[in-house]
Amino acid sequence: MPPIDLLSAETFPDSVKGLAEVLADAVGDGASMGFLAPFDHEAAAAWWQAQAPAVADGSLLVWVCRDPESAGGIVGTVSLALARKPNGRHRAEVIKLAVHRAARGRGLARALLATAEAAARAAGVTLLMLDTATGSQAERVYLADGWTRYGIVPDYAADPGGSLEDCSFFYKQLTEASG
Repeated sequence: MPPIDLLSAETFPDSVKGLAEVLADAVGDGASMGFLAPFDHEAAAAWWQAQAPAVADGSLLVWVCRDPESAGGIVGTVSLALARKPNGRHRAEVIKLAVHRAARGRGLARALLATAEAAARAAGVTLLMLDTATGSQAERVYLADGWTRYGIVPDYAADPGGSLEDCSFFYKQLTEASG
């Protein structure tokens, strides 16, 4: 398994190019990640660059998976957005879990998700939330990993091509023993 590293405010800027490649690839493959086609590397890099203040203040934790076989290029990522409201500091949202098409099928999505969950648990987070397109491969990953779907909203968001699609909302309660 390639190493998974947490980016710091100092290492984040140097990782934007690789993060943008993974995000643009996911959207290009039809993943509903909040963007419409055309969505190129430049647009993906601009989105990641806009996240730098949240990375710097610690409200957004970003992990990358680098593949030593591809000159250390980033092949996957996941982020954890910590709640900013005083009454919600026990929860966080998993966002932008993506694995480049060239690296899929090796368990990287599950490893990235497990990394985010472990870090959340270590930070005292007891409730994780996320959403994903209903019927997607990502949804199957979450269901297999013990996440609970608490609802489906029809026509919630447009896919990259602009077609409305249903969205499934999930949560996972974390305890010392949950994995």
